[in-house]
Order: sequence, then C-alpha cells, then structure tokens
Amino acid sequence: MNLFRFCSGLKVLGYFMILLVFALVAVSYYAVVVTTWWPILIRGDHGALSTLAILIIFVFHFLLIMLLWSYFATVFTDPGSVPERFRREMGGGDSLEAGTSTDQGAFGSLGYCTKCRNVKPPRCHHCSVCQRCVLKMDHHCVWIVNCVGARNYKFFLLFLFYTFFETLLDVIVLLPSFIEFFSQAVKHSSSPGKLASLVLAFVLNFAFVLSLLCFVVMHLSLLSSNTTSVEVHEKNGEVRWKYDLGKKKNFEQVFGKKKAFWLLPLYSKDDLDNITSLQGLEFPTRSDIDP
Repeated sequence: MNLFRFCSGLKVLGYFMILLVFALVAVSYYAVVVTTWWPILIRGDHGALSTLAILIIFVFHFLLIMLLWSYFATVFTDPGSVPERFRREMGGGDSLEAGTSTDQGAFGSLGYCTKCRNVKPPRCHHCSVCQRCVLKMDHHCVWIVNCVGARNYKFFLLFLFYTFFETLLDVIVLLPSFIEFFSQAVKHSSSPGKLASLVLAFVLNFAFVLSLLCFVVMHLSLLSSNTTSVEVHEKNGEVRWKYDLGKKKNFEQVFGKKKAFWLLPLYSKDDLDNITSLQGLEFPTRSDIDP
C-alpha cells in the first residue's frame, strides 16, 4: 500500500490551516487591541498606562504587518523547481535511469528523480504532496499550502520569527487580563463574550508560543549549519558537513549580504545576481572536503 497516494489530501488540510491562521489573528486582535488596550488609549488618560497602551498597539501592529507580509510571501513564492534549461544543459535524464549519478561539473553531484524523470541539482528532493522536485527542499508545510525551498526559506523563517514574537507579546499583555478573568467571572463584572475572547486568545497564543519556540530553536540550528530538515538525515554520521561554510556565510546563503533586507521578505537585486544558492541550482562547498 502506497501511502504517498494520499499526500495530495494535505493540500485540502492546508487551506483549512490558512483559515486557522486568520482566525487566530482575528481573535488575538479583538482581545489585545479592541477589548484590552484600545479602550485605555481612547480614554485619554495621561501617564505611564497611556504611553504603554500606545507602545503595545504600535508593536502589535508592526509585528502583525510583518508576519502577514512574510506569510503571504512564503505562500505565493515558488520555492523553486528544476528548470527545463537545466535538464537540457545536463544532457537530459535518460542515461541516469539507474537512480543516481555523479557528474562533477559546474553543479557538482547530480541525482535523478524517477517520478519526475528529470535530473536533480544538489540538495533537490521530490515532494510527494506537490508532485514535483523542489530546489533545496526543507519540508512541505501544511500551514502555507506550499513547500519551503531555496527561494522562500528566508520568508518562512521571517514568518516563523515574527509570529513567535507576536504570540509572545500577546501572552505577556493578556496575562493580567487572564488572571483577572477568574475574579470577574465570579463577580459577573464583564460580559461573557469579552471574557471568553480573552481566555481563548491567551490559551491559543500560549500554546502557539510554546510550539513555535521549538521550531525557532530548530531552524536557528539548521540555519547556523547550512542544513535543511531533509538533510539532517542525510548528514547523519558525517563529521563535517560540506555545505557548512561558517555561521556568517551560512546566514548569508539564506538572508543575503544586504543588511537592509535581512528583516524584510525581499532580496536585493545584487544578492539575487551574486549569491548562487538563492537560485537553488548551485551551492558553494567547503574547500577542505571533497565534493
């Protein structure tokens, strides 16, 4: 029984996940801004509380804009597929039917995908959900209905980081309201709808911040060693990973060299033209390890 036949069903689940993302954003926005901090701001109270309300509302909206920008960039950016010109330049794939081949040309070791019937550049893997080979594939993410690969990995990381900090902010600013909830519930001093939204937002954000923390730590580790989630298994047992160029260069292989673009889901033209790894076809390797 081939379980991969059912992988296409994950696409349907992915659309549900997108709705879940927007539902979480809506609940959090209502609880943090509409219910808690906006009323404090419009009362016009002078002092530290009013200043804090302005700061929280500003940071909340900044993080929200950045996470949504990064999210849509990840969803709508093609992670990269093997271009037809690459197959022609490599001489087709009919001679590689054995499964793998080593062609020590400009692109290093090449493989062959029996499903796509095409040559594969280094670090390229077949996605059973997308039904195609993805350049420098990290994983298929149901939250974005897309693969994470060479051309959208940076955007995915930014989405991960901004979402983590947004949910962390929500947990911190909703914690006093969550504690106060129990006394208000006994006294019936607040409407049930308001109390329910505060509790729901706090619990959801708290659950997400804990799970996101694990993903942030994992991907920071992968980023620092220039490794993908798929390659963790491939490099198992290797003392030195051939794509590990040092933390600074590993970072630049994903985020580029232009510091002004590091926190934005964008690349500068210079980085796209000069950093070959961003195209997903060619990757520099350590000089002290044979390719």
